[in-house]
Amino acid sequence: MAESTEVVRLAAVADVHLGRDSKGLFARELDGIEEKADILLIAGDVTRVGEAEEAAVFAAEVAGLPIPTVAVLGNHDYHSDQQELVTKHLEEAGVVVLEQDSIVVEVRERAIGIAGAKGFGGGFRNACGSDFGEPEMKAFVRHSEAIARAFEEQLRSLQGTDARVALLHYSPIAETLAGEKPEIFAFLGSYFLEEAIDAAGADIAFHGHAHAGAESGRTMGGVLVHNVAHAVIRSAYKVFELPLRR
Repeated sequence: MAESTEVVRLAAVADVHLGRDSKGLFARELDGIEEKADILLIAGDVTRVGEAEEAAVFAAEVAGLPIPTVAVLGNHDYHSDQQELVTKHLEEAGVVVLEQDSIVVEVRERAIGIAGAKGFGGGFRNACGSDFGEPEMKAFVRHSEAIARAFEEQLRSLQGTDARVALLHYSPIAETLAGEKPEIFAFLGSYFLEEAIDAAGADIAFHGHAHAGAESGRTMGGVLVHNVAHAVIRSAYKVFELPLRR
């Protein structure tokens, strides 16, 4: 008889874009989530335009969930320059918000490491911006690379855990953007993030941002990547079973 493999159940979603008129809509979809998942991951864009009032609505929807909730912010959550207030509302509701940071969550006495960052754009191999030319272009690319390098350090810090999860808003690969207009790929993700994941090591990666993209792909190093934008998975969340290292 084959020996069973222990798994951690990761519920994930992104781009729910709640507004002031969304009270109660998300909470009812989360009812009973603890029976299906061990951790809830939010891959950014919990608000429509990044207003603190919208974040308060989302926070109320997830407050008191019986499983750990870990999130990163998305570009919409930055739009109104209230990202600190957005973060504050989420944290007061018990959500762990990561930005070039990491956390270890204990599930049945097993250590699940999660590294998180919003990420940034820049494009992908053979179709990307470069650190050359005008100051604005150099600043754009350097910002994207700096985020990726810090994210890589956080993933490396999780070595020794039973599973390592990469949580992003922007995509690390072009494959999960299939369905979006190729002209905007450079604004949907960056291969710097893929390099970080492959260099540091991860067991699975999640992102959002690409509403018309594809659900799954792999990095050059073979790490499975899931686009969990609400419009892609077409549900309040999707559960992924990740085998744990022995």
